[in-house]
Order: sequence, then structure tokens, then C-alpha cells
Amino acid sequence: MNESAKIPAWKKFCYGCGAGGGNVMSTLLATFLTAYYTDTAGIAAAAVGTMFVICRLLDGVTDLVMGGIVDKTHTKIGKARPWLIVSAPLMVIGIILILNVPGGWSSAMKLVYAYVTYIFLNCIVYTIFGIAHSALLARMTREFKDRNTTSTISSILNNAVGLVVGTSIVGMQMKFGWTVTSIILGVTAGILILIPGLACNETVGMKQEKENKQDIPMKKQLPVVLKNRYFWMALLIGVFTLLVNANAIAAQIYYCNVVLQDPMYMATLMSMGQLPGIIILFFMPYFSNKFSKRGFMAVGGILMVIGFALIGIADTNRMLLLTGTIVRSIGIGPMFAGVYAFVADAADYGEWKYGIRSEGLMASSQSIGSKVGIGFGSALTAWILAASGYVGTPGAEQSAKVVKAIRFDYGWLGAIFSVALLVIVLLMDVEKYLPQIREELEKKEA
Repeated sequence: MNESAKIPAWKKFCYGCGAGGGNVMSTLLATFLTAYYTDTAGIAAAAVGTMFVICRLLDGVTDLVMGGIVDKTHTKIGKARPWLIVSAPLMVIGIILILNVPGGWSSAMKLVYAYVTYIFLNCIVYTIFGIAHSALLARMTREFKDRNTTSTISSILNNAVGLVVGTSIVGMQMKFGWTVTSIILGVTAGILILIPGLACNETVGMKQEKENKQDIPMKKQLPVVLKNRYFWMALLIGVFTLLVNANAIAAQIYYCNVVLQDPMYMATLMSMGQLPGIIILFFMPYFSNKFSKRGFMAVGGILMVIGFALIGIADTNRMLLLTGTIVRSIGIGPMFAGVYAFVADAADYGEWKYGIRSEGLMASSQSIGSKVGIGFGSALTAWILAASGYVGTPGAEQSAKVVKAIRFDYGWLGAIFSVALLVIVLLMDVEKYLPQIREELEKKEA
């Protein structure tokens, strides 16, 4: 197998379908699950929030364990693909279960059911999918420019599916109810995840694994991965990218309701917060391969800072608010695409620097980072509202302190986090080693 062979365009598309399948679940959990638990299932909001925090702690453990399992997997089709295939039907089951809390059960039993199904879907099924899908990119080719393109296509499909799902769930739920909606979403996610599992090929490391299946012990493998500075940088990029995005989405509805006093403007901000980011991704392969993805992402970081700053000073000026939202969206698009490619680059660096290749454990950096970012990003808005004295009663008049807190949360806090993200991206200089890494590893394998 030629480990540096280019990935055919149709396989790049197939790989991206998997990201779209995962985002069916991510969009559901980030946008609608809390409302389903509190308004439909009748579970107390405080209990739901506690459950989310507890599961975030469990996530870190399951991610590392799954990363180690992927690294120890040896099959004819590779390390990552078998787990993608396994995760597809599990995703169907998990999504259906999580949206069907038994209505006749007591409050305590409903909460137990929510814990069990949420842990199953988020901490087990999504962990299997996320680690395997991220690891697969590192095993499809050593050609880092081709990985950049594949990662970009994946991000485009990821965002496109998220946009479609996010705008259609309400209509499906109102027309069919949650049970039918859960089946539609589950089957859609399962099919999309199954596509890369069946269609994409693993080439990197397959020859060596066929000749020698001896496993490197986890106690030796994990310290080497943790010693790789790019593991931590990829993790932090994931944390801050999802932290910024999740916090902005959570704060957006309160900004429309309280600051603008126009809940319907939410649809405009949602679309303008995603579409420009999808469009700019079409230009990322050219600039990333001609210059560097770090440079393209750094420009994106600068635009994020500017966009959030415009939102911070906008107040009720809708033109300024919309401009800031569009600029922010253009900036954050490259971040989502670049982090997947950086994980693959970090795996190459670890093999070159320390002599141990670990796509699975390396992929856990992205998985842990994204889950931590989403969890705390969503929680930040709730904490800020509580600290400012927000009154949750519908139609209640909010104080000037609450209005000020919401404006800070939606604008300036995003700008602060974007500065931190920009600094981390500038430190992620692994690309300068990639030509040398590829040349030396190919010689070694030959």
C-alpha cells in the first residue's frame, strides 16, 4: 500500500459524511435536548444541568480508554473502520432511546433513565464514533496536504448537516412527535456514519501491522502521547473553538429576547452565524496547501476577535450586530476544519519524534477538547445569568445588570476566548516538520 497516495475525491466526501452523521447527534444534544428534558419529559432543569457536568467528567475517561482500544485493534480493514461500523447501529439506538423518556414513570425513574441513556449515547457511542472517525483521517494517507482537503470537506458537510438538522427538528417534532423524529434522526445519523466505515481505506501502518501485531502496552504508549506537546495544543484548540461556539449559541437566544426584545431575530443570527463559515471553507484547501493551515486559521482567529468585538459594542444596532456575526462566522469556520488535520499531523510527529504511532490516543485530544468546550460553553451562559440576577419567569422585566451581562457574554467574552484561541493556533507549528517527517518515515518503512 502506498501510504502517501492521494485520497480520491469521492472518498473524501464519504469521510465527510461521517462527520455529518456525528453532528446530527451533536446538534440535537446542544440545541434541543435540554428543552426536551424539561418541557416534554418533565425533568427538573437543575437535575439536567448536574447530569451534564457529571457526564463531562466521565467523558475524559472514556475518551482515553477508547483511544487505547483503537490503537490495539488489528483487523484486515484497519484500526478505525471496524469501530465506525460498530458505532453506526449503536447511534441509531442511542438517539431513539434518549428522546423517548417513559411518560408514566416517576420523576426519580425518569432521571435515572435520562442518566443511563445520556451516558450510553454521549459517553460511549459518540466516543466510539468520535475517536474512530478522527483516527481514520490519520490512517488514510501521510500526504498532509490531502489530509487538509479531506478535513475541509468533512467540516463543510458537518456544518451543512448541522444547519439542516437544526432548522428542521422543530418542524418534524411538531408534525410527527418526538418518537418518529427520533427514528428519523437516528437512522439518518447511522447511515451517514456507516458510509466512511464501509467506503474509506486505511493505508498508513497496515503493512507493519500485518507483519507484526505486537501491541505496545498502554502504560508505555500513554506517557509518550502525553509528552507530545501537539497533543495538548490540539486539545486546547478543540476546547476553545467549541467553548466560543457553544457559549455564543447559548447566549444568542437571551440576547434576542432581552437586549433586542425580538425572539424572531434568532433565526437571522443562526443562519448568518453558520452560512458564511461554510462558504469560507471552500477556500481553505487552496490557502492551507499553498501557505499553511496554521496561517489560515490565524487569520480566522483575528476575524473572530473583530467579529465578537463588533457584537460587544453593537447593543441594539442590528446592522453592527449582523456584521459582527458574519465576520465571526467567517473566522470560526477554519478552526473546525483545521483541528482534525492537526490531530493527524500530531500523530505523524509522535511517530517520528518518539518512535510510537498512536492515532487512537491522539484522536482523543480532539474528542476530549470538543466535549469540554461544548459542556462548559453551554454552562457559562447559565452561570453568568445566575450571577447577574436573571429572572426566568416568561415576560419578566430584567434589570440593567442582566442586560449588561448578556451583552458581555455574547460579545466581549467571545473576543477574550478568541484571543486565547489565536495564541494557541500560532504556537501549533507542527506543519514545519511534516515534509521531513514524511520523507524519513517513508525511508524507514521502505
